[in-house]
This record gives sequence, C-alpha cells and structure tokens, in this order.
Amino acid sequence: MLLRLDFSIDTPIYQQIRNEIVRGIAAGDLPPGQQLPPIRTLAEDCGVNMMTVSKAYGLLKQEGYIETDRRAGTIVSPRKPAALPEQTRAALELAVAEAKAAGASLEELLALCRRAYGG
Repeated sequence: MLLRLDFSIDTPIYQQIRNEIVRGIAAGDLPPGQQLPPIRTLAEDCGVNMMTVSKAYGLLKQEGYIETDRRAGTIVSPRKPAALPEQTRAALELAVAEAKAAGASLEELLALCRRAYGG
C-alpha cells in the first residue's frame, strides 16, 4: 500500500496515515472487504513506529472505516460509518467558514464538493 506521508508538516503521521486510507476508501482504491497490511508491515513500509500505525488503525476502527478479524486481519468495513465523524464535521465547517470569509461563492464551494465526489 502506497501512502503519501509528509514528515515535514505539523500533521501527526498517524493522522496522515488515517487520512490517506480514508482518501483511498473514498476514491474506490480500497473497496469494502479489501485487506489492509498488518500493522508491522505498514510501519516498515512507511518507515514509522508500529504504534503510529496502530494509532491510525485504532482511529479508523473507532470511526467505522475498518474492521479487525482474527482470521481475515484488518479489512475495509463493508458498512458505511454510521455518521460523519465529529472531527470531520468540525473541520468541514471551519473550511467552509474560511472559504466564505475569503470571498468564495457558494457555487465555487459546490464545484469543489462535486469534484471531490468525482462528479
């Protein structure tokens, strides 16, 4: 699994791993039921501590994006998360407020949303 991580920015690495996996799910690159690498393997591939990957997987599991099964390992959840995670909702509200304060029109924001949805 190829993740784009930037060690020079302030965003914690576990959060970057979480974000990259969510992007992969949203893009369809990680379909429901897709097996994710074991923690140790992903940590070695990314050059990070196993606890960093474990924290990212824990967050993804808590948010409903992934599931862990003793036999199947860690997989992308076949079910959609029950609700938009509160952290995501807050970040989206802030991003919309910043765009509005910068003078972006509703049409510009909707165009960005459509592009993110692939439409």
